[in-house]
Amino acid sequence: MSRTLKIIISGGGTGGHIFPAIAIANALKSRQPDTEILFVGAKGRMEMEKVPRAGYPIEGLWISGFQRKLTLQNLLFPVKLMSSMLKARQIIRHFKPDVAVGVGGYASGPLLEMATRMGIPALIQEQNSYAGATNRLLAKKVQKICVAYEGMERYFPKEKIVHTGNPVRSDLVRIVASREEALEYFALDENKKTLLVFGGSLGARTLNQAMAASADWLRQRTDIQTLWQCGSWYYEQFKHCETAQLPNVRIQAFIDRMDLAYQMTDVAIGRAGALTVSELCLVGIPSILVPSPNVAEDHQTKNALALVQKDAAILIKDAEAAAQLIPTALELLDNEALRQKLALNIKQLAKPNAADEIAAEVIQLTRQ
Repeated sequence: MSRTLKIIISGGGTGGHIFPAIAIANALKSRQPDTEILFVGAKGRMEMEKVPRAGYPIEGLWISGFQRKLTLQNLLFPVKLMSSMLKARQIIRHFKPDVAVGVGGYASGPLLEMATRMGIPALIQEQNSYAGATNRLLAKKVQKICVAYEGMERYFPKEKIVHTGNPVRSDLVRIVASREEALEYFALDENKKTLLVFGGSLGARTLNQAMAASADWLRQRTDIQTLWQCGSWYYEQFKHCETAQLPNVRIQAFIDRMDLAYQMTDVAIGRAGALTVSELCLVGIPSILVPSPNVAEDHQTKNALALVQKDAAILIKDAEAAAQLIPTALELLDNEALRQKLALNIKQLAKPNAADEIAAEVIQLTRQ
């Protein structure tokens, strides 16, 4: 009989870090149900709410990101870092993990740094095609580095890299609902092609502005319907705009069933965050990606280019979205051959077993 494993998982700050972390935890529990898992996040960040909702305990560190300009936050950063290191050591001593896992985000730095100092085997997961600063710093100290993109030896020791892909939400690995059920759920027409525009839970200003500027384009196309997820930050601002009033446009602050949204979509428009890209690969939807310019090292553009170079997606620059985004989407909806080509190519990049492969690497580390 195998002994109970104790795994500590750290990271967060965005859904792009939290959902993969939870997927890894679920895969570990699926392999060995008695595994004890403790999350460590950053106080005040969304993981402190999302992780307990997923059924796992979480501890918080007093840590935040380092700003690129002189701010009070930066002056406090050394104090926060020292506080987080001490708290991380206390958590590790109390929990006694067999392995520490880092998924990126503020909290993973102090936790993984302290874990490796204390001789605990460690694994990090890098979701983007451009490695984050925290993971680059930790790379020399951990035993395994699970990545989603090719060419990551630019940032990490080649012998430590395992190409697993990014874990995604389990409901997207096998979507059981039909297209008809999905359309009924959103009260949309089964005789129309469907465009999905989504910018994450908070929303993406550029995508919303492009939609708001496209009333004339969408009004003419009564054969096409649009599900527009504008985000909680922007719903009040855009819900009364001309586009949102069109009968073939449905605007929502948030989509609680992305599995159904993907199932009925003919063309998707989104940002190029690691989680979004991984989900689009998994569901195999022809996609137009608009990388956010407001991210470290422009990593979303690098994520998108990794698909574009394989004829698996279309990229539109943020600055060009207002003029080009919806016309390009309508052209794609009219071009069946191109949609089929993009769908086939993006599907080939999918890694549906990513969470399970990462869980296997974690368990392997407990045996070393």
